[in-house]
Amino acid sequence: MSMQRSTNKRPIITEINPKSPISEAYRTLRTNVDFSSIDSDIQVVMLTSAGPGEGKSTTATNLAVTYAQADKKVLIIDADLRKPTMHHTFLRSNRWGLTNILASHGTGREVVVDTDIENLYLLPSGPIPPNPSEMLASTRMSRLLDELKNEYDMIIIDTPPALVVTDAQVIASRCDGVILVINSGEVKREMAIKVKANLERVNARILGVVLNNLDRKQGESYYYYYYGAKGE
Repeated sequence: MSMQRSTNKRPIITEINPKSPISEAYRTLRTNVDFSSIDSDIQVVMLTSAGPGEGKSTTATNLAVTYAQADKKVLIIDADLRKPTMHHTFLRSNRWGLTNILASHGTGREVVVDTDIENLYLLPSGPIPPNPSEMLASTRMSRLLDELKNEYDMIIIDTPPALVVTDAQVIASRCDGVILVINSGEVKREMAIKVKANLERVNARILGVVLNNLDRKQGESYYYYYYGAKGE
């Protein structure tokens, strides 16, 4: 198992510096998610982006940490079955994970692992499969989410970029809400609009957009702002 274990931990700002302005921005994101629904609870939230490298996995991780710091029992699911990163972030094995469950090998309780952060648990992606979209669209995936909702207060799902593959759209229809992460310096407006349209086509509920990497002033490169998608 040690062969599968990452040794290059990625820093999590909300863990190492919870009083920083960036960490406060993530807490604001958490608050906005909580208040984005009046009629129903938001328990399963998916994060995606238009393309790679826009910060969706970083945002998913830090949002999950802020919920854990608020005494919620939180599960983060790495549903990026093509290029998983969460096992690197938390220094955990990726030998067993989501794909094992979806292939009928094991249960959620058997493959979910704890992290070094109190109240935060991880379901790694598991071995990369030849048919990610089909796996995520399976009835087994729906049943798994229903089971996990009974175990955790909050579930954060990291998915592949929505313009690259259809995986995000498949998962979005099974979540309470979707957050779209956009690198303000990289993604063109029309790309963001296309992603939003693709998600809405599967009746996904878009909670809002996080603008990543806004250069407000020198030395403050990474700020995360939440904008309710309603009416946009």
